[in-house]
Amino acid sequence: MSVLAPARRPKPAPATTARPPRRPWTLSRAAVNGALVLATAYTLLPLGWLLTAAAKNTGDLLGGATLTPSRWHLGDNLRQLATTGDGIYFRWYLNSLLYAGIGALLCAFVCIAAGYAFHVYAFRGKEKLFGLVLLGVLVPTTALALPMYLLASKLGIVNSFWAVFIPSLVNPFGVYLARVFCAGYVPGEVLEASRMDGAGELRTFWSIGLRMVMPGYVTVFLFQFTAIWNNFFLPLVMLSDNRLFPVSLGLFTWNSQTHAFPEYYPLVVTGALLAVVPLVVAFVVLQRHWKAGLTAGAVK
Repeated sequence: MSVLAPARRPKPAPATTARPPRRPWTLSRAAVNGALVLATAYTLLPLGWLLTAAAKNTGDLLGGATLTPSRWHLGDNLRQLATTGDGIYFRWYLNSLLYAGIGALLCAFVCIAAGYAFHVYAFRGKEKLFGLVLLGVLVPTTALALPMYLLASKLGIVNSFWAVFIPSLVNPFGVYLARVFCAGYVPGEVLEASRMDGAGELRTFWSIGLRMVMPGYVTVFLFQFTAIWNNFFLPLVMLSDNRLFPVSLGLFTWNSQTHAFPEYYPLVVTGALLAVVPLVVAFVVLQRHWKAGLTAGAVK
C-alpha cells in the first residue's frame, strides 16, 4: 500500500517594498516655496518702491533715483504736504475717513440686517427679491454714476457731502455675503429659544443674531471700507468743490498738474503712501474678529 506524499505548497514570492511615486518637480517643496517667495516679492515691490520714493525730492524722482538710499527728504515732503494749499491734503484725508469709516459702518449694518431678514423670515416673493438684489451685483458702478448724478441733481445734493455718502450705503454683494454668513452662523433653534423666552424680533436680532454674525459684519465692513476709500469715479462726477474731495480724487488733481508744476511729484507720492495707512491698519486690527465667531453658531 503506497502512501501519497503531501503536495508541496509553492513558496511565496519575496515581498517587495513599494516605493511611493515620485512627485513632479513642480510640486516639490523647493519649487512651491520659490513660487511663494516670487509672489511675495512681486506683491511687496510696489510698496517698497512707494516707501523709498516718498522720501525723495523732485530731482530724484524725475532722475529715476527712487530706490537709492543715499538721500532722504521724507520730513521735507511731509512739511510741504501739510502746507500746500493751506493743508488741503489733510482735509481730503478727513473727508475720506468720513466717507469710508461712517459709510462702511452703516452699510455693513444694513447688509447684515437685510441678510438676516432674507435668512430668517419667510415672506411672499422673497427669492425673487433676493434675485433682484443679486442682479445689482452684475451692474458696474461706473454705469450707475450718471443716473445717480441725475437723481442727486433732482434732490439738490450735487456737490455736497451727501452726494458721495448716501450711495456708499448700498452694497448688493454685501447683502448676499451677509445672507451666507447668517445661514452658517445663526441657527434657527437659538432664535426660537430666544422667542420662547419672550424676546421680540428686534431684541433677538440685536442681542443674538448680530453678535453671532459679527465675523460677517467685519468682512462686509472691510470690503466696503476699501471700496469707498478707493472710490474715484463717483466723487469725480458728483463733486466740483475741492474741499469735499476724497484723497483719491485730490491726488488725481495734483498728479494732472505735474506736467506744469513738477514740484507736485513728491506730494503725490508721499500722499499716496499716507493713503495706504488706514487700509493696512483696518486689516491688521480687524483680522482677529474673522476668527472670533467660528463656533458662535454651534447648537449645544
